[in-house]
Amino acid sequence: MTDKNARHSKRSYGDGSIDQRGEDVYRLRYRVDGRRFTKTFKGKLTDARKELRRLLREGDTGDHVEPSKLTVGQWIDTWIAAGAPGRRKKKVGQKTLERYEELLRVHVKPKLGAIRLQKLQATEVDRLYTHLDELVDESGDRQIAPMTLHHVHVVLNSCLSTAERKGLILANPMRRVEQVPNPQEQILDDEEADADDIGEGLDDVELARLIAGFERSSLYPVVVLAAATGARRNELLALRWINLDIDKKTLRIERAWEQTKKFGLRLKPPKTKRGLRTIELDDATLTMLLKEKERHQRIIAGIPDGPHVDLSLIKLPAGALMFPAVPEPGEDFDFTKPRNPRNFSKEFARRADHLREQARKAELPSFAKTRFHDLRGIHSTALLDAGIPVHTVAQRIGDDPAVLLRNYAKRKRSKKANQSVAAAIAAIASGFLGK
Repeated sequence: MTDKNARHSKRSYGDGSIDQRGEDVYRLRYRVDGRRFTKTFKGKLTDARKELRRLLREGDTGDHVEPSKLTVGQWIDTWIAAGAPGRRKKKVGQKTLERYEELLRVHVKPKLGAIRLQKLQATEVDRLYTHLDELVDESGDRQIAPMTLHHVHVVLNSCLSTAERKGLILANPMRRVEQVPNPQEQILDDEEADADDIGEGLDDVELARLIAGFERSSLYPVVVLAAATGARRNELLALRWINLDIDKKTLRIERAWEQTKKFGLRLKPPKTKRGLRTIELDDATLTMLLKEKERHQRIIAGIPDGPHVDLSLIKLPAGALMFPAVPEPGEDFDFTKPRNPRNFSKEFARRADHLREQARKAELPSFAKTRFHDLRGIHSTALLDAGIPVHTVAQRIGDDPAVLLRNYAKRKRSKKANQSVAAAIAAIASGFLGK
């Protein structure tokens, strides 16, 4: 037999055959449920035989995955186009979808996009993570935050898990990844942080000083309500006056703003069923809201502040927001026009920083750097420090009790909590020491 004939000889192995195509290159042919399949294998003949037996065995057990030239990049595009379904086979929200697409397009596709999906190995993902973790800018600072890298891992894992469920790959290589990014305790974005960050916390005096600094600002009623309820920014800015029950002293949270590239600013239901809730209000907060409503009624009626008049007959427009956008000079007040959430957070941050700087220059006690989202954590912390049960606090802020408790344990404990612990320990010790 000539060398040429030897290179192209076929050897039968039950329902399959091996055709040598070159040095350590073999074409595997086999049948599964009557269908023909072909796979190119690079390696020794003994290993090619093992691979063929594996393919035939998978055909017998129903685990066979049809060979495909689909690349990682192509599958990412398909998964995003399908709405990035997860374990529950449901599409994610538009803003979340855009964030997933950005993470995979910027960080994954450049390195892994051209690799065939079925050939992707855990070692290649490990190398990607190492590469991303080592990226630095001109000043030597890392370009990608640990939390962002962790988000890349979570999204890529979800993407490949869907490919496994659909039978496109035999097993998700992410299960063998060893360089799993550590999110540490960094947060990317004010609203993106959500329940993943409970904030450093302010004591009662510091919080009062912060809120007082906003008293002459249009942000004041939103800041007060955030501190008094622990509600999310996008929930607060979506509140309408019909959500307030004056007689029951409650506030109904039933929707939130979502800021997306595709649709812009639009309303959506709360992120989870826990988000749909009714919050009890204290008298002081209710009074503040009624004053804000009266201010809106005076604007509608054209009545200046000061004179006492009966405003009960003054009706606000249908769908009037509690905290609408502040009109530009020359514009009429539109009670249904929403504030821009991101601009709102930036304005809060600027004013909070200004208040801190003022206190520093005057050599007065200041407070920690505070984002608007931190008011949610401050509210939760105050309730937990006061001994309110975790499940009650979680229900009030629309959160998972386990997540709330985990983040409360991670953050620096407040002085009040430390004092409570010290008092409890002292009481226990006095009991068994007889003092």
